[in-house]
Amino acid sequence: MRSLAVIFAMLLLSSCDKESDTIVQQQPQTVVKDSVVALPINFITTDYIELNKIERISKFRSGIGHDYRDEAESCRSMKHYYQPLGSISWSSVKIFSPVTGTVVRTFEEWAGTQVWIQPSKFPAYTIMIFHINLLKPFAVGDSLTAGMQIGTHIGSQTMSDIAVGYSSGAKWQLVSYFSIMSDSLFKSYTARGIASRDELIISKTARDADPLNCSGETFGTSGTLENWILLK
Repeated sequence: MRSLAVIFAMLLLSSCDKESDTIVQQQPQTVVKDSVVALPINFITTDYIELNKIERISKFRSGIGHDYRDEAESCRSMKHYYQPLGSISWSSVKIFSPVTGTVVRTFEEWAGTQVWIQPSKFPAYTIMIFHINLLKPFAVGDSLTAGMQIGTHIGSQTMSDIAVGYSSGAKWQLVSYFSIMSDSLFKSYTARGIASRDELIISKTARDADPLNCSGETFGTSGTLENWILLK
């Protein structure tokens, strides 16, 4: 049975800011480390996107896009944006299911479709992928396999983004995609110049010390910390 925290998260969806993504008002966060979240297993072995077509990635807790929060942290982007190379058609970038699991929610955004996937072996997690041009419609309950192409990125009007939620009983937190990625998959990122996962995550301590300014869900400032990692 789906946890109450995930059900509450779905019910608390609200529409968004000028970036026109969807903000998830989540349940309170469990205890986390300041860099990589101390969660069980790095189980993502298949990437959700064609990494060779990506130029840069925003950091977890960045000032890019808009405020994407859980109830423990706010005025920071607790997901990752993937910006495709300017030399390619952004709508050519393939999007895959990073896990074997079940579709638990889909809905239309201002650009493309957002899909939520619950991994079969790790049902406490929910993986949310934004702005997809689906190959075919999906219904709640549909099964996906890791590496299965589900669509392409919608196009140059917005970047691709991915968020991960983790539920433990009544608690819900947003965590970095890289905190649940296997070492074998992360090697494809080290090959692009990223030495460690910490480079892709702004710690809570660092973000709190360099707070962003928000008006509703819109960032008034992007902070003084580096928000992007440029891939080689």
